[in-house]
Amino acid sequence: QVQLVVSGGGLVQAGGSLRLSCAASGRTFSGYAMGWFRQAPGKEREFVARITWRSVGTYYADSVKGRFTISRDNAKNTVYRQMNTLKPEETDGYACAADTKVATGNCARPSGYNYWGQGTQVTVSS
Repeated sequence: QVQLVVSGGGLVQAGGSLRLSCAASGRTFSGYAMGWFRQAPGKEREFVARITWRSVGTYYADSVKGRFTISRDNAKNTVYRQMNTLKPEETDGYACAADTKVATGNCARPSGYNYWGQGTQVTVSS
């Protein structure tokens, strides 16, 4: 069992920045690709970013390219999501997920991830 705990959400002004963290525990955290998803209440998850185990591959939704950065510190079993130049329309819940089945490449489908953390709220004010 892998547990993923997300933190770092909060309230920021438009144009501001936040960094979300996703800490993994419960088993050896190795060989996982990790993804970030947007999760609005009552809606399907929407892909935001993905990073491979060795950080040699990063993938982003077109809407966040150039503003968001995904990274990881494997020694701390933690994945980060730096969000810059935030927009009010990006107010939402955000969750991290682990893909233990595929080591490389991209996967933007929620069904491609087999462990999920609970979301954290990001609110961007105008």
